[in-house]
This record gives sequence, structure tokens and C-alpha cells, in this order.
Amino acid sequence: MYALYGKKGSGSAAIESAFELADIPYRLIETASWEPNEAFGELLKVNPLGQIPTLVLPDGSALSESAAILIHLSSAHPDSGLLPADSALRAQAVRGLVFIAANCYAAISVIDFPERWCADADSDDVIKERIRAGTRGRLHQHWEIFADLFPARPWLNGAQPGALDVHAAVVSKWAGSRKHLELQRPQFFALLQRIEAHPKLAKVFARHWPAA
Repeated sequence: MYALYGKKGSGSAAIESAFELADIPYRLIETASWEPNEAFGELLKVNPLGQIPTLVLPDGSALSESAAILIHLSSAHPDSGLLPADSALRAQAVRGLVFIAANCYAAISVIDFPERWCADADSDDVIKERIRAGTRGRLHQHWEIFADLFPARPWLNGAQPGALDVHAAVVSKWAGSRKHLELQRPQFFALLQRIEAHPKLAKVFARHWPAA
């Protein structure tokens, strides 16, 4: 069985969603670098960066990076529908997954930990906030471009939601992106809401982001 290291409100929600869509059994191990527990030591043994999500495959090897995990699950379970069967549509879905990883997910790391990206910013809150503000603006611009490049048909994956849908729905939860998209790309915002309300996904999103 797959073992998934993750935490509520994190990117592991995308991998859990993919498992639910594809009806693939998995075991969830709750841990994170910001709330280390006994399981975090186990995570470091398979992923020295301590990243979540990290997926331990049935053969015992580890896989990190959400986009890579989603692409692998589609390849390992070709009947899952996580990526489109049509080669041209599949290529665009893979492009979308990497777009999110390279442009949107990467920006979140800067927003969360600006001191890692600017020397001597550890104790300067003004500099850290300037970095956050600039990165947040860039992130929101990236989401606008994504919404324009990847139209729903009626889902990002095609006839049924898939890997690209869950990846977009999860990563757009952070850094005010949903509120920005509601104003600037309302149709895409509505799609994101529809993804997380899907019968196979609603419980996952409710667990990670319970209603206030």
C-alpha cells in the first residue's frame, strides 16, 4: 500500500484527492516540519528535505514533489483517468501540473519563508513583508495566466476531474489566490469551487479546510 506523509492544509491534499478520484488505497501519516512528531524522523529518512507531501511507493522507494507524484500515479494506474488518455490533452495537463509547480507552488515557499531568499532578512520584518507583497502579486498574475491557458472542458482534465484539477484547487487555496481569482477570473474561481465540491473530493477538502 502507498504511504503518504502529509498534514492538514498542505499540498498533500492534492495527492489524497487523486487517490480518492482513482479509488486507490493509501495510508496517511500526519507530520510536518512546522509540527514535527515521531513520524517526522521517519520522513527525514526517506526525504532529507522533510517535505510534504512525500509518497512511499509499494516497493519502499520515495517520491516527492506534488506534480511528480500525480504524474507517476497516472502512469502506474493508467485506467485511473488522472490524466487524459488523448496524447495532446495529456501533454497539456502535464504542462499545467508543471506550470503550477514551477510558478505558483514555488512562490508559496517565498511567501512563507522570505528570509530564506534574502540575506540578512531574518530580523527585518519590513524587508520580509516587501518580499511577500511582491511575490504575492506575481503569484496572482501567474494564476490569471493559468486560467487563460487551461480552459475547463468541462473540467481541466476533460470529461472528469483529474490530477490537474486537484492540483489547481489545492494550490490556489493559499496566499489570497482564491479571493483574487474571484474578482479577476470568476469563471475559473467557480470551477475551483466545483472541483472541491465533487462527491469524491468534498470530504478531503472539508478535512483540510473546515468551514469557519
